[in-house]
Amino acid sequence: MQKYIEKASILIEAMPYINQFHGKTVVIKYGGAAMTDPKLKHSVIGDIAFMKMVGINPVIVHGGGPEINEGLKLAGIKPKFVDGLRVTDIETMKIVESVLSGKINKSIVSEFQKHDTKAVGISGKDGLLIEAKKKITENVDLGLVGEITKVNTGVIESLIKSDFIPVISPVGTDKDANTYNINADSAAVEIAIALSAKKLVFLTDTDGVLFKEYDPNSLISELIPEEINLLIQNGTIKGGMIPKVNCCIKAVKEGVESVHIINGKILHSILLEIYTKDGIGTIIEEE
Repeated sequence: MQKYIEKASILIEAMPYINQFHGKTVVIKYGGAAMTDPKLKHSVIGDIAFMKMVGINPVIVHGGGPEINEGLKLAGIKPKFVDGLRVTDIETMKIVESVLSGKINKSIVSEFQKHDTKAVGISGKDGLLIEAKKKITENVDLGLVGEITKVNTGVIESLIKSDFIPVISPVGTDKDANTYNINADSAAVEIAIALSAKKLVFLTDTDGVLFKEYDPNSLISELIPEEINLLIQNGTIKGGMIPKVNCCIKAVKEGVESVHIINGKILHSILLEIYTKDGIGTIIEEE
């Protein structure tokens, strides 16, 4: 009997959050182990389906680095990175687009069907959703790596109004129909800003921002942009977490109410973060 009482208590705790977020848009950057582990994938998609059923409008932006690397390997192309960015020539771009907009995107949509939830997979090229230009760097030509110049939300808003979950692959285009590989974190941020999203959630393989690297007990539950800048300066935040938290700062500075970094390897991490009082990851908000 006690376990049923505990389940009922969890539902009661979730009620004010269900009411608060009803009709609001939440952008989820889907990546990491939660995309490649079948059990985690089933759990994450089930959680997002639940969010849709209780009134949230989820929008998914997904990555796919490991699958792209596998696709390149099968094609006999060796991946090349500079400062964490994939150098993308024409042949690599063909693989990137095929894997992101084809294999991965449609796999996520199929997973939603298992949960009796309507989803539509689209590319950033569809409806000129993501307009981009070539990313210029000082030291190297990254090829067809792009940076976003504009997000046209019409196709996303149409899908939401028709009760679909949009599943977006981060591929952009310019007015001359050139195709660009877009960083998925950056795409999620720009889409969240353009949609005036209530929340942006980053599913990662870490618990959030930590005081001590690899120590989950040192999780920092709440941060504001100024604190993040100090943690970068003193070396607490370093490596691959720096561009991610900078994305978070941009999002909250430009209108997204809160950004969450959570561990997608924890079952039901999205629900625990959004529908419980304390959450399980790091939340970034303006003061």
